[in-house]
This record gives sequence, C-alpha cells and structure tokens, in this order.
Amino acid sequence: MKLYYCETLNPRKACAAARFLQADVEFVRVDLASGEQRSAEFLALNPNGKVPVLQEDAGTLWEANAIMCRLSDTVASDFWPHDHRQIDVLRWLSWDASHFTRHGATLWFETMIKPLFGGEPDAAVIEDAKTSFRLHGRVLDDHLAINRVAVGKTLTVADFALAAALPYATAADIPLAEFRHIQKWYARLEELDAWQNPFPA
Repeated sequence: MKLYYCETLNPRKACAAARFLQADVEFVRVDLASGEQRSAEFLALNPNGKVPVLQEDAGTLWEANAIMCRLSDTVASDFWPHDHRQIDVLRWLSWDASHFTRHGATLWFETMIKPLFGGEPDAAVIEDAKTSFRLHGRVLDDHLAINRVAVGKTLTVADFALAAALPYATAADIPLAEFRHIQKWYARLEELDAWQNPFPA
C-alpha cells in the first residue's frame, strides 16, 4: 500500500493512524507547493486533487477518516470497531467534521496557512471560528469528563479525528486551554509516538 500525504491536518491523522497501527504502507509525499496534486497522475488517484490517498492493488481510497478505517481493517484492529461501538464512532466522526475540527481547522488555516501565501488572516472569520469552537468544545469537554476516550474504553478512529487540529492549538490560537477534560484526553494522545511523529523523517 502507498499512502500519499503532505504535512497538513487530514494527512496528519491518516499518517498517525498508519504508524499507530504499524500498517505496512509506503509513505509518498505530495508537493502541494509545486502543484503536484493537480497533475494528471495524481488526479487519477483522487479526482479531488487532495491528500491523503491510500493506493492498494484493488484501487484507491481518499478521505482521511475512511483511510484510517481501512488501515485498521488491514491489520484486524478494533481501532475501527465492527461491534456496537461502530455507530457511535460514526456519530463522532460526523459531528467532528461538521463542528469541532471544522472550526479548529479554520483557525489553523487563517493563522498559519494564509500568511504563508501572502494572505492576511480575516479577523471576523477567526472570531467566528473561536466562538463556534468554544460552543462545541463544551459538548466534547462534558463527554470527556466521564469518558477517557471518545467511544468505549480504547482509542478509535474517532479520537484521532477529533484531535486533528489540536497539535496546532498554540500556534493557531485555538482556545484549547479553556477545556480541562479535552486537555487531559489530548495529553494522553500526545504520549503516543505515532501521534507526536506521524510523518516520515
């Protein structure tokens, strides 16, 4: 298997999952700055022109959450559970994409990525994202007050998805410090080498 990536939010969680699961993948970096993701060769892998992409003999799979689930299946892990927990994992994946990481990612983009390309952070967008992050952060914080992980008793793809923007909390001014239980949960993720160092050296 080949896992196409770059050092951005969604590829980060897919790479972290590959390392956490010790999946047998070859990491292939895509140079976004040079437009490699828009080449005909890459668009044949993912017509969206985005990373990550997982390439297998049977075909390609794009979207980081789906890739994490597929990698889990390849090593017969319950990181993507196939029991009663699966529906709850899907719930958190959906909620995260629509609410939690959506707003964290906006802060990451406005404060860290736009300036790299000469853009100015939009203060109104930043303030709105912080307000929304705080609103939804309370939901997750309350959940983690009585749960050590997102679903069940062990880590699942939901945890990696929920944490996607949090490595950049300080640099992107994400108001993580306001949520004690999210911080404690995230600190445990930070103890994982796969999460701290998801990308090839």
